[in-house]
Amino acid sequence: MRIVHFSDVHIGVENYSRIDPKTGFSTRLLDFLNSFDQVIDYSINTNVDLVVFCGDAYKNRDPSQTHQREFAKRIALLSNKGIPTVLIVGNHDVPLVANKASALDIYSTLDIPNIYIGNTLKTHLITTPAGPIQILALPWIRRSNYLAKNDKAPLTPEEINFAIQESLTRAIQNEVKLLDKSIPTILAGHITIGEAKTSSEISMMLGSDYLLLKSQIALPDFDYVALGHIHRHQILEESPPVVYSGSLERIDFGEENDKKGFCLVTIDPSQKQGKRIKSLEFKNVNARKFLTIPITISETSSNPIEDILSNVLNFTTEDSIVRIKIKAPQKFSGLLTENLIRKSITNIYYLAQISIEYTHEKLIHKETNETSSNDPIGLLKVFLKNQDTDPQKTQTLIDRANQIFDEINPNEI
Repeated sequence: MRIVHFSDVHIGVENYSRIDPKTGFSTRLLDFLNSFDQVIDYSINTNVDLVVFCGDAYKNRDPSQTHQREFAKRIALLSNKGIPTVLIVGNHDVPLVANKASALDIYSTLDIPNIYIGNTLKTHLITTPAGPIQILALPWIRRSNYLAKNDKAPLTPEEINFAIQESLTRAIQNEVKLLDKSIPTILAGHITIGEAKTSSEISMMLGSDYLLLKSQIALPDFDYVALGHIHRHQILEESPPVVYSGSLERIDFGEENDKKGFCLVTIDPSQKQGKRIKSLEFKNVNARKFLTIPITISETSSNPIEDILSNVLNFTTEDSIVRIKIKAPQKFSGLLTENLIRKSITNIYYLAQISIEYTHEKLIHKETNETSSNDPIGLLKVFLKNQDTDPQKTQTLIDRANQIFDEINPNEI
């Protein structure tokens, strides 16, 4: 049984974009759809038995009609090919208001063949070409829903999070008791696990997270734990595998070095519980690259703009969203402007940001090691020498400094 596990599509993220003249879409929307297409194409072309999506179809809880259409077109391809597909509801898919429909509920309302919506904590028994499988759906739990069902004294956000954690743990344990141990079982959830390493989802959070501990879900009753919500792909546990597939596209520079893709899980249903996982592979998608270029301008540079351009040419930037971080001596502050640099650079797919940090020149160099800090006139001589001050002006300044020191009454210091 071959299963594709992916999550965090986030259609609607359109930072660092421009309008594509052919489609009228933002270029970032096209990036996200392109990565999504790679998952769909792989699933269809290799005839997988099951697709599990672990939440966050959209950026916003109220996606535009265009965004909904583009997501639905791709899910329909799986449905039409007869591939069972589980859609877990994520935090970006649900409104804050209790009992209001999520952005994915329309699929269950229309009763689309082969599509299973995980909008409540519930076990789905799904028939695949390779046999039956149980999917315990663990969607994002709305605080408003929890509070509406629990008439208690007012709770702090921390107390609410802890109460949800306890409630989810009990609910999972209750569902586990009802599982058929003779067939494969996957826990598919959109949740924060305390031991996970986070990424740019921190900047996209719609409130503080509640979380579960790895020990609360890494149960021997599950053959595989498929997770979404954390954007960085990671395996938290080997047995059973507890896996975040990660997001399909980079959201910002916080994910610059993260690999992007989906997981292919192969299960042998004929084996006993705990022995069914045959393989777990991470499949990379061709996601948009993010690139940070650090540049340091020398104090002796005769043409800092040319130095910047030559540094940029050392990198492959034609398909990357780029930010340039420049460190330059203060004396170049009048020569380096963002507009001038942008006009000079033409080989970058998208230049997101230019930051310039000016550093003060070293006023006193190695010679100061030979000059006592108690000898201010000596320090002044070194400073003026390092500044290539005219000899006549140097002598004038030293004479004036000596005059000032002669006028100082030591008893007043």
